[in-house]
Amino acid sequence: MLTIKRVPTVVSNYQEDVPDSNNVVGCGRNCLGKCCLPVSRLPLYAFKNDDNEPIENDIDTLPGEDCQISFLNDLLLGLWEERMSQGLFRYDVTTCETKVIPGRYGFIAQLNEGRHLKKRPTEFRIDQVLQPFDENKFNFTKVGQEEVLFRLEPSTDYKAHYFSGVGVDAGISPSIVAINVSPIEYGHVLLIPRVLDYLPQRIDRDSFTVALYFARELADPFFRVGYNSLGAFATINHLHFQAYYLSVPFPVEKAPMRRILIRKGLGDTGVVVSKLLNYPVRGFAFEGGNGSTVRDLSEAVVNSCISLQNKNIPFNILIAQCGKKIFLFPQCYAEKQALGVVDQELLDTQVNPAVWEISGHMVLKRRKDYNDASEEYALKLLSEVSLSEERFQEVKGYIAEAADLQEAEDKTINPEKEIPDSPGPQVASHMPQDCLVLH
Repeated sequence: MLTIKRVPTVVSNYQEDVPDSNNVVGCGRNCLGKCCLPVSRLPLYAFKNDDNEPIENDIDTLPGEDCQISFLNDLLLGLWEERMSQGLFRYDVTTCETKVIPGRYGFIAQLNEGRHLKKRPTEFRIDQVLQPFDENKFNFTKVGQEEVLFRLEPSTDYKAHYFSGVGVDAGISPSIVAINVSPIEYGHVLLIPRVLDYLPQRIDRDSFTVALYFARELADPFFRVGYNSLGAFATINHLHFQAYYLSVPFPVEKAPMRRILIRKGLGDTGVVVSKLLNYPVRGFAFEGGNGSTVRDLSEAVVNSCISLQNKNIPFNILIAQCGKKIFLFPQCYAEKQALGVVDQELLDTQVNPAVWEISGHMVLKRRKDYNDASEEYALKLLSEVSLSEERFQEVKGYIAEAADLQEAEDKTINPEKEIPDSPGPQVASHMPQDCLVLH
């Protein structure tokens, strides 16, 4: 059993007190307050908003313990643990058994029976990536006030600020961070951009930028932000991102890559897109080249996602390495499932391969599947997710056109590298004790 030390969850540093407001943000509809989420009395974290900030390019960095804990990190953990002590979660995720599956990939398996039994069911079609918002279905304006941790908004002076309480002007739709009451891992939260605008689950420029800055400002490589489109196992059609801590590298973070696309006219100084090698799911990795900015990276990813949405291609996103590397996975599992071509043995596990599973964290729902978890199973599941090589090349063309990219020279990163046997994880100091079992 790996013992992991907690960090004191003190969030008093940098605190700036502002008088609370009695305003309550409304949705603008004649709902008599039934669907209006009161957010005016929440803490506000205003992140440093500088789209021209250069991307610090360190593509070989994997999660370690040498980065400084940020204030936003401390704030999130303190408030999340407070909600845990109040009994707001449907189960105690820190008691879920977790192990690294033997093999060269180091897939991580977790037994999470509570999530299977208590998670909300999907309430919309799985064959359409873009669907209108339906206010009669569950949405995040219906979450309890106690589930919301803080507001997350851009600052106006290129500096980060924290306010313990500040009012929201009428007509403003704030972005919020809330607990996931059916968590997968420690610190599992939802980022819900402009919560009162009733945005359906679709990527747009402003919302993705907030998610990217969330990862950058939190500044912890053990904290990843994920997104599932409709048709790629998002379960709620209300725009949201998910994020949580995991104290080992995701297998996808260790995969070798080959550069396939670069920004036209900029070469290695612009955004670079690579193809994953020796990984069971064909996917893209976006990174900022030398001299590229946060805006450059964000626009390349967003334009690519918008193109896939408009072409009805489901996809998943993983924002990793504090926002320095962004993985994009077009996938086809739900389509194969609907066509009846997925092996029944896989279907019986009831595992829906969304962003976390694709990245290598297998959330299993049955004790038998956990006990029998093997690299062979993980590879078999993920191979069903992956597009064919022909289809992948077609999607590559869409991305090149949408993000104004061109073919790159063949510069393979570690071309002979195979994903090695998973080493012992570098301990994260903010994780709960006994949350990981190594086999």
